[in-house]
Amino acid sequence: RDVHNATRVPFGVMIPVRVSHNQSIGPGVVPAGVDPAYDAQYANHKGPVAHVGANGFGRPFSVAPGPITHTQTPYVTGTTVLGMKYKDGVMIACDTLGSYGSTKRYKNLQRMRVVNAKTIIGFTGELSDFDYIMTLLDELNTNDYCEDDGKELSPKEIYSYLCRVMYNRRNKFDPLWNSLVVAGLMKDGTQFLGTVGMIGQHYTDSHLAAGFGNHMARPLFREKHTDDMSEPEARALMEDALRACVMRDKSMMNKFQIAKVEFGKAPTVSEPFAVATSWDYEKFKNPSEFAPGTW
Repeated sequence: RDVHNATRVPFGVMIPVRVSHNQSIGPGVVPAGVDPAYDAQYANHKGPVAHVGANGFGRPFSVAPGPITHTQTPYVTGTTVLGMKYKDGVMIACDTLGSYGSTKRYKNLQRMRVVNAKTIIGFTGELSDFDYIMTLLDELNTNDYCEDDGKELSPKEIYSYLCRVMYNRRNKFDPLWNSLVVAGLMKDGTQFLGTVGMIGQHYTDSHLAAGFGNHMARPLFREKHTDDMSEPEARALMEDALRACVMRDKSMMNKFQIAKVEFGKAPTVSEPFAVATSWDYEKFKNPSEFAPGTW
């Protein structure tokens, strides 16, 4: 029998779904000889013999009948990304950890990339989804190169493009499980800094954070950040924010990188470094003092 043609036969002429069996063994999958009455009833049936799920949407012979679904659970993930403007440019920072669930699996993961001569990007969330996003951006860069007109996409154009990509995938109920931070310099010399989330929500600001850093780092930025601060001042504030995050976020590790785009210079991503931490606070010495029964 032509299998391809058989699959086009309308559902109405298929062998009816068996509903009396244990659902755990599959939707209507009853081997020949198990039920003689059932076999005799459809012995001369000429239609396809594949069964579908009890609700009519399952794949043939699938154990769990139902509609086709997309993966909605991230596997290898990164946490906080921070960003800020300063007098000479813009910088973003994050750690190098890729977590497999709650396991600190990959400890040398670079979660920031240089997009072109004016733009850098960092991500939180699923690693494989970010690799797909970078594939899209690489295609845009290739198109720019092939045009050979000396122009390339600005940070704002890349940011707008990613807003549409993320919102489009959200509308398909198959989102890219990432929050992105886009930073760079515009053609007129102004700094650009924006973030877009997994369902397309987005905003631009003088400082921002994606992930858990929204709760830990932005209060520090609001208190101390100014757009005209020098690069050493901006780096010191960034390290303070990273310290505040790593001491409170179990999915973060004390190994960071900072990426910068400065006027007249190519984008750079620093070598990994650690920030000074201290765990000898009074409340840390005996955390169960006022909580009897804990340890």
